[in-house]
Amino acid sequence: MSTGSLLNPASLHATAPAVFHVRFHTTKGDFTMEVVRAWAPNGADRFYNLVEHHFYDDAALFRVIPKFVVQFGIPANPRYGKIWANANIKDDPVKESNLPGYVSYAQTSQPNSRNTQVFINLGNNARLDGMNFAPFGKVTEGMPVIESLYSGYGEQLTGLQDRITNEGNAFIDKNFPKVDKIITARVVPAAPAHPAVHHTPPHPASSQ
Repeated sequence: MSTGSLLNPASLHATAPAVFHVRFHTTKGDFTMEVVRAWAPNGADRFYNLVEHHFYDDAALFRVIPKFVVQFGIPANPRYGKIWANANIKDDPVKESNLPGYVSYAQTSQPNSRNTQVFINLGNNARLDGMNFAPFGKVTEGMPVIESLYSGYGEQLTGLQDRITNEGNAFIDKNFPKVDKIITARVVPAAPAHPAVHHTPPHPASSQ
């Protein structure tokens, strides 16, 4: 799929499937996320469109705080970062809780401030529910991979998000070379259901 549409956020408005899965291939291994549109439709639709257009490829997993969160979503290419920085979506009501493995968007204290950044909960962060962080999916495979991501920089990059947005991976690679990255993120088909197998009972032995 062409990435040209990434230059025009308003052009990415497909409705996501009711449930879809995203496989992340990272520098530490793979993990899979299941997104349930009914949990947070606006968030699910945005995420689906971004993944389908390869927005998260090469993106840094720039905030890794053990037992709290892993955060990502600033694109590797600053050309896209600047365009999407203010491409916000409307809030969704909170229907699920920010439990370990659940995924929500990062946002400010202002209404309708979500755009492309998301975080994976590494601990029980249910306190975020009352702050309007609405989970839209959960990790179904690969939590050990997520928990193994490099966390040595702590919150250093959290305060440098404008630099990452404006300079992209060039800034991270030069100054924070140990940061893990998403190599690719792709929507993948769910595993097909196994058909029922009907066993024909053996014929009783005939009596002689």
